[in-house]
Amino acid sequence: MKKPDAAAAATTEAVTVPRFRGRNLPALDRAVITVLPPLLIIAVLVVVTMNPGGAAEAISTARTFVTGSFTWLFILYSLVAVAVCGWLVVSRVGAIRLGGPDARPEHGKFAWYSMLFACGQGIGLIFWSVAEPILLRDENPVVPADRAGSAEGAMVWSYFHWGLTAWAMYCVVAVCLAYSHHNLGKTLTFREATVDILPKWSQRGAGVVVELLAIIATVLGLATSFGFAALQFSSGLASFTGLSPSSGTWLLVILGLGGLTAVSAFFGINKGMKRISELNSVLSIVLLVAVFVFGPTIFLVSNITQTFGSFAANFLPMSFWTDAGAAGQGISTWQDSWNGWWTVFIWCWVIAFSPFVAGFIARISRGRTIREFVIGVTVVPSLIVMAWIGVIGSAALHYDDRSDRGISAAVATDTSSGLFVMLESVPVVGSLLLVVATVLVATYYVTSLDSGAHALAEFVSAPRRAGPFFRVVLVASIAAVAVTLLTLGGTAVVDTVQTGTIIGAFPFSFVILLMIANLVRRLLTRTAETERLEREVNDPSPDGAGGDATAVARVPAQIPARQPVVPAGREPVPDALARP
Repeated sequence: MKKPDAAAAATTEAVTVPRFRGRNLPALDRAVITVLPPLLIIAVLVVVTMNPGGAAEAISTARTFVTGSFTWLFILYSLVAVAVCGWLVVSRVGAIRLGGPDARPEHGKFAWYSMLFACGQGIGLIFWSVAEPILLRDENPVVPADRAGSAEGAMVWSYFHWGLTAWAMYCVVAVCLAYSHHNLGKTLTFREATVDILPKWSQRGAGVVVELLAIIATVLGLATSFGFAALQFSSGLASFTGLSPSSGTWLLVILGLGGLTAVSAFFGINKGMKRISELNSVLSIVLLVAVFVFGPTIFLVSNITQTFGSFAANFLPMSFWTDAGAAGQGISTWQDSWNGWWTVFIWCWVIAFSPFVAGFIARISRGRTIREFVIGVTVVPSLIVMAWIGVIGSAALHYDDRSDRGISAAVATDTSSGLFVMLESVPVVGSLLLVVATVLVATYYVTSLDSGAHALAEFVSAPRRAGPFFRVVLVASIAAVAVTLLTLGGTAVVDTVQTGTIIGAFPFSFVILLMIANLVRRLLTRTAETERLEREVNDPSPDGAGGDATAVARVPAQIPARQPVVPAGREPVPDALARP
């Protein structure tokens, strides 16, 4: 076979799939999406740091309004997410492959599970796997009264808040983005996954608003989580070094974690995020097995068995529980509502983090069927979560009883210290596990921030592919916001901004419901023409005539890559194809 000469090679360029079939943003819209979020974020930081008391009061009032009037909405939203995921698994649409019929997964299952778990719940689970069972052991609704000191209700609600329902809420958003991007050639943005269902006249303005909400939620969510990760990492260091947490320590931690994240983001998913996520998984298994083997093994086995059964028996009542009595009487503050402290708070947290978590999960899931995707993003992580909480949370309850509520006292003083106080109680290997847990706090947050930088880069730069230096700039910007919050306002300001971000989940929940409706419409109206479009979008061959959809073709420069220039706001293909 004759080898191509240098001149021919020089006139070739890579064609990647999926081929772009979305909307090219008008220059004005792109400028708004690029410039307005930083200005709004700076304004938020100025207001909160200049008047922290007033900002906290305003956000608390908003939280009371949302909790008192719309608890039912968040419960309904969570039920819709679970129901849609169930439908996707059992219906014929579950056989649809993300990326077209010839696409194959880009990542092995261990790497895939590691990455989606690390970006979805790693740092939150590290924080709450001890704190929630401890804080809930004396007061929890629905579940029958605690038996024999097992704090059964506390464990069951912890499974519920971090297990199947939370992952279904991430999954349903991710599958909307994944199908829109990998199969229809849209950009990997909330805008293009949502606006097709709206009237034509409203799509442009609505798309800009949707994208602004996604970008601002991502930046503030990551920045405030960065602040809390610095606090927990400092608690971990103090547990085995005696180093007292301080603003200087927090600053060094943020700079260190930010630098590591920047390196990971620069090298990309395969070389950066993937390897650190796999390290997370290995260290998590080591920690879990060590606590199980060296901890109160018989109690752990017994309590896990009992609470798993109780979770199965109480899943539906917990899923529908809105605390109707409190809603009927009205509440003067969100603190009067158990749901305000827990279920509504955590569901808002999940919704607020959906932009970057779902965006990243969608990006790494090309080649999997919708059925495989949904099971992989809901069932498997939920079992991992329940195993983690079952071991770590049960051990915390056991040692709390043995120490005359010593862990409860530590959590009441500093919520982030609960895990480390518990690990100190594990015989033989406790000191070593303190180091492992501290490293996990760091690496789990690095993967969360890395995945957030990838998703944020897509939101801002689409349809162009963002380069590694742009992702590094995004990481640096988020770290700068975290430093500003901690150094100027301290932990109270970080908490205020994070609560405000979570309250932002209220309007964003309507965006997600629209996006879910759009996905269902697209799948139910999928025709032979839609399937032809999916093949065309994912055909890497130079003339679009066929080929392995996972390949990258080398295309002569004079042959068009079938990516037409589209007038602003218009579809590149007929409506019947562009809006399946």
